[in-house]
Amino acid sequence: MSELIINEGARRVMSRRGFFAIGSGAVVALAAGGAYAAGDGDQAPAPRGKIPAGQNPANGVGVKKMALAVTDGWAGMPRTLPAIAPYFPDTIIYDGSPESFDTYIFGFRDVTSLERSQVQAQQGKAQISAPIIECVAGEELWVTLSNLGLLTRPDLGDAHTMHWHGFRNAIPFYDGVPESSVSVPVGRDFTYVFRPLDAGTYMYHCHFEDVEHVTMGMTGLVFVRPAGFPNRAYDAADTAFDVEFPILLTEFDFSGHWNDAHIMESDWTNYKPDIWLMNGRAYPDTLEPGTARDNSTGDMEVPAGAPHLQYQPISSKLTAMAGQTVLIRLANLGFEEQTLSMPGVPLRTVGSDARYLDPARQTVGDTVVLGPGESRDLILTAPAAGTYPFYNTDPTKYRGDGNDQRVGGQYTELHVI
Repeated sequence: MSELIINEGARRVMSRRGFFAIGSGAVVALAAGGAYAAGDGDQAPAPRGKIPAGQNPANGVGVKKMALAVTDGWAGMPRTLPAIAPYFPDTIIYDGSPESFDTYIFGFRDVTSLERSQVQAQQGKAQISAPIIECVAGEELWVTLSNLGLLTRPDLGDAHTMHWHGFRNAIPFYDGVPESSVSVPVGRDFTYVFRPLDAGTYMYHCHFEDVEHVTMGMTGLVFVRPAGFPNRAYDAADTAFDVEFPILLTEFDFSGHWNDAHIMESDWTNYKPDIWLMNGRAYPDTLEPGTARDNSTGDMEVPAGAPHLQYQPISSKLTAMAGQTVLIRLANLGFEEQTLSMPGVPLRTVGSDARYLDPARQTVGDTVVLGPGESRDLILTAPAAGTYPFYNTDPTKYRGDGNDQRVGGQYTELHVI
């Protein structure tokens, strides 16, 4: 049975910055294996078992359970990116070695099926972009969110939430907006329950102090698949695909990341991006392969040849065989409008903001525009063998030099074999 905990200590910490004063007072702690006992807000939570994964029957409805942890950490940007003194690279951790990181971040980690001690060991190992969440329309999705606290900034006792952006069936209690929902303080868990009824490409992010937390990297993708049609974007037959690829667009203002690491305040009204990312990576790192997670420990594989990408595991490189139907799940959780193009390759927009577009409303072209918070489902037929660029058309959104202007921007490629 769940238990509501009013945590006075958490209320004081969360109101320190003056954000979301209405919703930050009530904090719910709910463990998937049973609620924590009410008590001192600073007391460590009682140990619990593993969060089960996979499909489980419950009241005749399929249930998928997973667990995420939130913490801080460090990520690596392209090694050819010009320095921006003093903000990049951050000398707190960067030493010039290939395996060194250079940018402070907040993020989520997949801790499904891990023991409590293993979950806590993920503190300081934030991931960008966040783990992709997949489920089927009509089933229940249970996501247990654990707040591990910040290793580099233990003084910053921020609560966190999970807000499913664009979800049309959420009730306020599980919506992750602190004013009307709940926030998870350091050392506590909360289980979110969703039952998506509509297929499509959604996003999720932390909604506590959301400008800062989104900017720092707390963003990810959600795929809801139509029941009975795992190889379609929607129920409609014209959304069938052979291979699919996720691309989440974001951007970083290095000064904000440096300020958070160095205990400095940021004025987010001065937000001015320095680098533009696809799945947490900027070119040329966008062309590196993805990396795996060890499901027994939760740790991330260290990529061969690009060790600085250990906590950016999702590749943006697209690969298909000639004639295959390719689905690109494209979403923008940055703060700027972005225009991407794949010259000469027709891109058919079959979904917009997690809504199917019937053939009369579908558009076909080699360019797509996304505003902040928008998603598109794009289908293409892989052309003849070769390499086809997919990139941001704005030349000001790159930081390269005379050797390669594309460095630091949203540029990737479709490789057809």
